[in-house]
Amino acid sequence: MMTEITNLSTDLIEVILSLLPIPNLVRVSTVCKLWHSIISSPSFSSLTNHTNKPWFFLHGIHNISSKNNQSFAFDPSSNSWFLLPTPTTPQHHQPNTSFIGTNSFFFITAPNFLYTPILHPLWHATPPLHFPRINPLLGVFQGKFIVVGGVKFIGNLVDIEDRLDVEIYDPLLGSWDLGPPLPPDFRSGNSSSSLSSAMFKGKFYVFGIYSCFVSSFDLNQRLWSEVQTLRPHGVVFSFLIACRESLVLAGVCNLPHHGSSFVLWKVDESSMGFSEMAVMPHDLLCSLFDGDEDDNKFASLKCVGLGDLIYVFNEDYHMMYPACVCEIDAVSGNCAWRRVPQLPSLMNRFHKVISFSSTVSLHSILGEREREFEHPPLQ
Repeated sequence: MMTEITNLSTDLIEVILSLLPIPNLVRVSTVCKLWHSIISSPSFSSLTNHTNKPWFFLHGIHNISSKNNQSFAFDPSSNSWFLLPTPTTPQHHQPNTSFIGTNSFFFITAPNFLYTPILHPLWHATPPLHFPRINPLLGVFQGKFIVVGGVKFIGNLVDIEDRLDVEIYDPLLGSWDLGPPLPPDFRSGNSSSSLSSAMFKGKFYVFGIYSCFVSSFDLNQRLWSEVQTLRPHGVVFSFLIACRESLVLAGVCNLPHHGSSFVLWKVDESSMGFSEMAVMPHDLLCSLFDGDEDDNKFASLKCVGLGDLIYVFNEDYHMMYPACVCEIDAVSGNCAWRRVPQLPSLMNRFHKVISFSSTVSLHSILGEREREFEHPPLQ
């Protein structure tokens, strides 16, 4: 004798729904008021493990027409891409140089500082930065924003003498605090095009993609650590990633008689020592590129990650941004690589892409706003 789902208890329905991936949850939340109330309740989030799987975000910028900008998100649990609502860029801003995404937010840093949640775009303005800049590093911690580095322009010229203090914004206070600038070692490359960053255990790490310099900013003491060098043998360029259990260095390594490979190294944050974790399978690395090309092809590789997932993708438009993901087992440390499905076919051609990884809450997808960031929207 069959029992219809409508005859089940609310607790049992809640358990059944918790087994569904996020895309299905969004759909079934519209079936009836009961299911919507179950899925949107705070207790429901504790039953699911979807927030443990960070999503991969890709935002494409078209320099000529902002109408051609598009935002995509990849959900590893459902192995699916989604086309997101694209934020309309406010007038008098420079999206091609000052548009940044991280930690579930989009930011515009010049000429004014603005931010918006990614899933439900609505721009909010802050008081002006003490040091307006483009292409800085950005992080989110405890409901606050940290802005590091970047480039200041005087007219059409880059001011390389201004080291641009660290600035931290507290939405609850509505003001910016100043901290010491990046150490002088980073002077030759202080923008997000030559630096990567990682938020890990109360510190904001800054790493030179090519220089391999690394320093951390203590978010409580507001001080920079001594600059060290984190350069595995044969590394060409690399990115620093904050994973669940440790910092991870991920990058292209070129050794004689072995060719080029993409390698992950586990980093000890106390000593900055490192040990090899995994190497991307050669056939998977080759699948990110066209056939016979020179070694310069690897310059288009980018890497982002969070939690137990590290995403590697090719930002070359002609390849349609192929990507793969490595999942690190939290217990054994074993790494499993797989190809990410192709992006949706209805995509435009972009002049620049912004990429990052971020956890996503079911409440944010359903439209619930984070209270700590609630401010009057930009008119």
